[in-house]
Amino acid sequence: MSENLVIRPAIKEDINELYELMIQYIVDFYKKAKPAEESLKGLIQNLLENPNSGIQFVAEKDGRLLGFATLYFTFSTLQVKRAAILNDLFILSDARGQKLGEHLFQACLSYIRSNDFAYMTWETAKDNLVAQSLYNKMGGQLSEWLVYEIE
Repeated sequence: MSENLVIRPAIKEDINELYELMIQYIVDFYKKAKPAEESLKGLIQNLLENPNSGIQFVAEKDGRLLGFATLYFTFSTLQVKRAAILNDLFILSDARGQKLGEHLFQACLSYIRSNDFAYMTWETAKDNLVAQSLYNKMGGQLSEWLVYEIE
């Protein structure tokens, strides 16, 4: 790892570069339609302006954003505490293999632990073996709960 690597919460000055990272995540990695620029930048801005709804962390090296992670906040009725959903963890393809994902994951984990959250949950695709390897390495365990969704 380079001494120039910084993992930190996103700030207003990151919006344009973070937007570009998120486009690569959405369009290139997940092969989804490109969202409207105004909508995606609005999402980033919303998280910056409403820290009770979530937080984004960025991995910055030599002044360039190389990855990001997004936590959205909810509540656990069973534990009567806030809970976090790690909704996104993405590293640019040319920056992979430098443990940036581990550092971003650890930043999220440290955040929820230091702020007394009940837990952090996340999901990944069944065929995303690289992500599964990272999550296993970081101590993640498969949930006993089944995940359902509807559109």
